[in-house]
Amino acid sequence: MYGAGDVRVENLPDPKLEQPTDALVRVVRACVCGSDLHPYHSMPAAEQGTQMGHEFIGVVEEVGSEVSLISRGDFVIAPFAYFDNTCEFCREGLTTSCEHGGFFSTAQSEAVRVPLADGTLVKAPVGDDSALLPSLLTLSDVLITGHHAAVMGQVGPGTSVTVIGDGAVGLLAVLAAKRLGAEQIVLMGRHQARTNLGREFGATDVVAERGEEGIAKVLELTGGKGTRAVLECVGYMNAYEMAIGTVRSGGIISRVGVPQYEEAPIGMGSLFGRNVRLAGGPGAQRSYIEELLPDVLEGRIEPGKVFDRTVALDATPEGYTAMDERTALKVLVRP
Repeated sequence: MYGAGDVRVENLPDPKLEQPTDALVRVVRACVCGSDLHPYHSMPAAEQGTQMGHEFIGVVEEVGSEVSLISRGDFVIAPFAYFDNTCEFCREGLTTSCEHGGFFSTAQSEAVRVPLADGTLVKAPVGDDSALLPSLLTLSDVLITGHHAAVMGQVGPGTSVTVIGDGAVGLLAVLAAKRLGAEQIVLMGRHQARTNLGREFGATDVVAERGEEGIAKVLELTGGKGTRAVLECVGYMNAYEMAIGTVRSGGIISRVGVPQYEEAPIGMGSLFGRNVRLAGGPGAQRSYIEELLPDVLEGRIEPGKVFDRTVALDATPEGYTAMDERTALKVLVRP
């Protein structure tokens, strides 16, 4: 990406092993993320381009001398962050805060160098032509992010939930909430094809209205009280304001949309006075992949349905345009 709206496909040198804990992964599938659209809208023009992409699955081609759990030929899922899985934070399950980790940014490509391969990569017993590839790819980001939203929102059996946003993360937050036993799931979104998929994933109600009108509709659906959890999957201030308006007193707002703001209401009239808690954050926790993988492999959930367009790597810029213009929900990239 060279600036807002300027995405190009270029040839670069192949990645190489740099540390004995590295692995090289041939990318089988990657995709464009909704968070990639933030720089697509706002990145200043630059002479030097920035490599893009943080979601990928693939086959291990080479491993460093200190890699023992991953072998050449393994099919692997890479979360959007890398981590050693041994530091203090990793042992607590917070792998996105790994003391030696970081985030991927070169996944829309033919190959990726994976640092800390043993801690990061999760093996899956499939081939590189499996029909499950789209669903497995969601374990790299959108499904584990939607699941993180639900977990941080303490969603469980009988819970009432509002999901704000009908993008891929929002739809998979619906699926995650349903999987965890939520009883009422209100999806706030206005694109019918997407909200129809949301209903398939488990939404009990759909609210197309936004702002105060949307808040009023959710309150009407919940006896005037709001829902115990609100999963904010957009990242803009108007979504946060709708979360404040739709959360029940004593409830939780769980944010996984990358916030495009630093200041937001948290005082007496918004959160504090109603004992509302604020949670969320990056969801690339390795434990989520391990928890959700059996459900994907055994067909109990089909999160790959969020991909509604596939492009070759050379056509990745078209994928950005399609998602920006909302003619595609989520674009799968096939190197």
